[in-house]
Amino acid sequence: MKIAIFGATGMVGSQIAAEAVRRGHEVTAISRSGGPVPGVPSATPLAADQADAGAVAAVAKTNDAVVLATGPSRTGADHQLWLDATATAMANVGSTRTMVVGGAGTLLMDGKRLLDLPDFPEAYRAEALTAATALEAIKALPEDVNWTVMAPAPEIAPGERTGSYVVGADSPAGGTISTQDFALAMLDELETPKHVRQRFTAAN
Repeated sequence: MKIAIFGATGMVGSQIAAEAVRRGHEVTAISRSGGPVPGVPSATPLAADQADAGAVAAVAKTNDAVVLATGPSRTGADHQLWLDATATAMANVGSTRTMVVGGAGTLLMDGKRLLDLPDFPEAYRAEALTAATALEAIKALPEDVNWTVMAPAPEIAPGERTGSYVVGADSPAGGTISTQDFALAMLDELETPKHVRQRFTAAN
């Protein structure tokens, strides 16, 4: 399978690239700088931005799947820039299978979003609200857009590739997941789609 990954040099995107290469897929690693993915020399680097409609369309036409592993700014830039870029990307992927890394804050606990609970970390609330806005926009896309949003567990960080995970739909499947096992779950979904036009989550 030919897989293009936007945000391939990031914490999550780099692990998705590594897992895809591990399985023998042909990976195009996309970032604004066009730099290589550390530790994944066989991934082909490409400088592009998901805000560029033409670039997204070209990538979608030449790959079997597109992964959006980007996120809104954590350094004070306007989150609307990322929302607009995501909207542009999703409007130009055509019918190509597209996986989007979502946010855990939109998952539900007793019918309430995690981001609306009083103990949700304030430092992450703005980012979670932005991810929630993106999710609703993706859900409203035309039926010919072949998307899946995959949300991590509430805590995701680099760790160990255990090879084991559990999935959930609208509620957390557990409290934590390593970026390595998150990538494993995403590649399993890409290879054997079970959540087309759905949001799901994975945890260790």
